Amino acid sequence: MRRTTRMKSSALLLFLAISTPLLAQRSTEEEMVIRVARNATPAVVSVSREGGSGSGVIVRNDGVILTNAHVVGTVRTVEVRTADGRTFSGTVLGRDPSVDVAVVRVQATNLPAAQLGDSDRLEVGQVAVAIGNPLGLDRTVTRGVVSATNRDPQGFGIAAGLIQTDAAINPGNSGGPLLDSSGRVIGINTAILVGTTGLGFAVPINVAIDVMQQILTTGRVRRTYLGIDLRTITEEIARYFSLPVSSGVVIVAIGRGTPAQRAGLQVEDFIVGIDGQKVEDEGDLRRMLRAHQPGDTVRLDIVRARGQRQTVNVQLGEAPAQ
Repeated sequence: MRRTTRMKSSALLLFLAISTPLLAQRSTEEEMVIRVARNATPAVVSVSREGGSGSGVIVRNDGVILTNAHVVGTVRTVEVRTADGRTFSGTVLGRDPSVDVAVVRVQATNLPAAQLGDSDRLEVGQVAVAIGNPLGLDRTVTRGVVSATNRDPQGFGIAAGLIQTDAAINPGNSGGPLLDSSGRVIGINTAILVGTTGLGFAVPINVAIDVMQQILTTGRVRRTYLGIDLRTITEEIARYFSLPVSSGVVIVAIGRGTPAQRAGLQVEDFIVGIDGQKVEDEGDLRRMLRAHQPGDTVRLDIVRARGQRQTVNVQLGEAPAQ
């Protein structure tokens, strides 16, 4: 009996000696995700109010937090719980429902703040890591890729040119960060397409930063306004309909009394540039307009439906408050 026990013990030790190095080995990608999660998780918070909860991310160590407008709703204060278990009363400094971004502040110092990336430089296919509190499971990590940029899913009502990702974004993830492989925040997770898998969306961090800076400096958000509805033109669409352009955006509707109407823009005009910069799609147009303030005049390079090229000066208006 003792001999059998010794033999079993020796076999177990041999198995452990062989298998432990194999179990400990991790791929380069695994190591990257582990590093991103370890470094970013302390900056991820839970944001809750009566009737709902979600996530947020600390972006300044003096207590400034980014989350979604739909997470905070219309309340003035929310409860914020940090990764180390502390609970704070958070003041909603402002929100912009049009891009689903809100700014919250807690009275604290030396908080762990996430690094911010540049969403204008995203490449389709790059790694994306989402962290949030889905279904009350705090600081859950999922991994995927940036599936597409400048998305405008119908029914969302978010004018931000969203980042699409297949990193799982579930109820409760809203307001949490989407990160790149260096652990920098590239987006604020906002929504999933109901009835699908692998279709999550995030507000580009550059849009969220613009909202945050305006709220922190002026207490409100001023957005430029043309007063048009647009659609992106692709090479395939251009070929199929024999259009005079292969990229850019086409105006499909113009509001009455808007800056676009006053400037003489027309339905089926193609916008191909702003101030000499090429416009490839709706995301380009939004990004260029974000660099301006209401009242600024911009030069639009347009192509009429019959191929005539023109330059139109438009004085930008201020979008109505939501």
